[in-house]
Amino acid sequence: MAQAEAPETILDCARVLDSYYIPTRYANGHDEGAPFTHYGSLQSQQAIEYAGVLINFARSHMAESR
Repeated sequence: MAQAEAPETILDCARVLDSYYIPTRYANGHDEGAPFTHYGSLQSQQAIEYAGVLINFARSHMAESR
């Protein structure tokens, strides 16, 4: 099975989401305060948008491989 090459925009979305992974999941992910104090609706909306971009990319490549 061939591996899909991801465009830089897809990789950028993945990098942003990756930067949220540890700090948002663990209480000691930030030097001070609970994780929820470091993120707001803008970050949430961006994360949802970028996740959708990644899902659409994956779906389009799954359809091509069938």
